[in-house]
Amino acid sequence: MSVREGSLEAPTRHPLDWLNPDFYDETSALAEMERVFDICHGCRRCVSLCNAFPTLFDLVDESSTGEVDGVDKKDYWKVVDQCYLCDVCYLTKCPYVPPHPWNLDFPHLMLRGKAIQFREGTPTRFRDTQLASTDRNGTLAGIPVVVRAVNALSHNSTVRGLLDSQLGVHKDAWLPEFTSQQFRSHAAASKPHPVKDGARTPGKVAIFATCYINYNEPGIGHDLVKVLDHNEIPHVLAEKEACCGMPKLELGDLEGVKALKEKNIPMLARLARAGYAILAPIPSCGLMFKQELPLMFPDDADVIAVRDAMFDPFEYLVARAKDGLLKTDFKAELGNVSYHIACHLRVQNVGQKTREVLQMVPGTQVNTVERCSGHAGTWGVKKEYHEVAMKIGRPVFRQMAEHPAGETRWIASDCQLAGHHIEQGMQNAGKDVEGKLAHPITLIRLAYGLA
Repeated sequence: MSVREGSLEAPTRHPLDWLNPDFYDETSALAEMERVFDICHGCRRCVSLCNAFPTLFDLVDESSTGEVDGVDKKDYWKVVDQCYLCDVCYLTKCPYVPPHPWNLDFPHLMLRGKAIQFREGTPTRFRDTQLASTDRNGTLAGIPVVVRAVNALSHNSTVRGLLDSQLGVHKDAWLPEFTSQQFRSHAAASKPHPVKDGARTPGKVAIFATCYINYNEPGIGHDLVKVLDHNEIPHVLAEKEACCGMPKLELGDLEGVKALKEKNIPMLARLARAGYAILAPIPSCGLMFKQELPLMFPDDADVIAVRDAMFDPFEYLVARAKDGLLKTDFKAELGNVSYHIACHLRVQNVGQKTREVLQMVPGTQVNTVERCSGHAGTWGVKKEYHEVAMKIGRPVFRQMAEHPAGETRWIASDCQLAGHHIEQGMQNAGKDVEGKLAHPITLIRLAYGLA
């Protein structure tokens, strides 16, 4: 019995005990789920965050006892399937996370469930592993003749119907297009700027481009390079970059995460120890290096070195501003910007740094929306979850359209996948969003007046 209702201390995280054989023991995992679900049932504070908690509470309310003990344990997996590991419940809502003695870590318990499912095999495993193979998909689609065919087919209703029925990719879900002009192959080399270290920031940057920017929207990466060059910050690209591992983590493929870690971490650790700030312009990738890999490999000195050198781009820019090293010679106003904070950026605990930089631009009014869009990486494109993803995002779609200063000029999210999901939801609601979606780093490039 706890002697207090909830924690007042900041949440702390225990390492993920995934190498312990008990981690994959289904009986043990279900017993822990029963304990945690009973606490969640008695609290229900997280009911509005995603569909995992309504699914759990419906199971409880419809059971014979009205309590968790009345729920068939095989139905626990329905809750696991609805969790997409955004971590918001842990970091912003739950009063029972460590150091509270109840020691509740809902996302990592759901990750344990996903790891058990992945090891045992699921009916959708082929589809899920294909979607999570971002490096392979991007490399294949990057061949010019292939990329044109893939992009055309992704908009073909007949093909989308087949993807829906045969592969389980929802026929109406937005899918990213691929590019044959990959960022890493076409990124401009840094100008020979002198290194100017600040009290809070290294004066040189290594860019971890991410699969999405490399294979899908390289313009975001080019805009980041332009912003760095404008601020006279020398940069390099991380060598031999592989997927950060987040798509595989979300499947519970922890051995797959380990394999990708072994490709990325040695190279990134060398950069970290050489004094580079490492920038990952997609929040999920940054979170992987800042949180998930250190929790999976807490004793790996290279992982810890990378964690300590990793920055979100806007976290870095705000720190440069505090060091007196960020230029504010903005040439263009941005007007009314509706900005969505991605969940995987919120849980990095760095504050609203993107909003802070956007608000530095004269003539810019930022409407900040701090709620899950529902997309959640590959989860929102899957046939069984897409409609739920759109439902979860409905309040965000509405709030992004309702800028308090008038008509919205720009819609933006640090997670470009979420941005497109929001754009689709706003379109479905009859809102005019043509030409309004832009990544925040693109908005800063425009504000500086850089071509």
